[in-house]
Amino acid sequence: MTQTLPKLVTYEKFIEWLPNDGKRYELHDGVIVEMSQPTGKHEKVTSFLTLELAVQVRTLGVPYLLLKTALVKPAEKDSGYFPDVLLVNSDNLSNEPLWEKESTVTQGASIPLVIEVVSTNWRDDYHKKFADYEEMGIPEYWIADYAALGGRDFLGNPKQPALFVCELVDGEYVRTLFRGNTPIVSPTFPKLNLTAQQVFDTAL
Repeated sequence: MTQTLPKLVTYEKFIEWLPNDGKRYELHDGVIVEMSQPTGKHEKVTSFLTLELAVQVRTLGVPYLLLKTALVKPAEKDSGYFPDVLLVNSDNLSNEPLWEKESTVTQGASIPLVIEVVSTNWRDDYHKKFADYEEMGIPEYWIADYAALGGRDFLGNPKQPALFVCELVDGEYVRTLFRGNTPIVSPTFPKLNLTAQQVFDTAL
């Protein structure tokens, strides 16, 4: 579970406060949230996806970076997220006002692809971050729910593991479900050779 610390703060105050205490914190609409320590399976899935995308970046020779500790801040909101996998276009970082001092990206043009690996606070990934990433104009958002933690509206009944690729079309995300050995279709990486089952198997 995540632990919510009381008192609303601005994003600027959050950055000033952010401690180096070995814990992970996000800011959700002015509320500082202490994130739970990821499970081993969660970390395995995150690492696998990061490595798969790194191969694509190297193969295509695109100016993308895979960042672990950069923050994503929706414009006009006192929120800041640490995505599980964050792909950044280095060519646009010169346009990011908070990048140099705060390692923060705020523009959809800076983020070709972002991935959240679902944990117990699944509503953040399926609802809050879904809406904020969509509003920011991030072209592609993956929700990797290897443990089938999300709601039945998303996963069915009984729940089954799922990987959703959300593609921004006319300002709104179009969500596509991938399961089993069906190849994942990624607008950012059209030559990606990966299935949802391969992702889920890394958690075994």
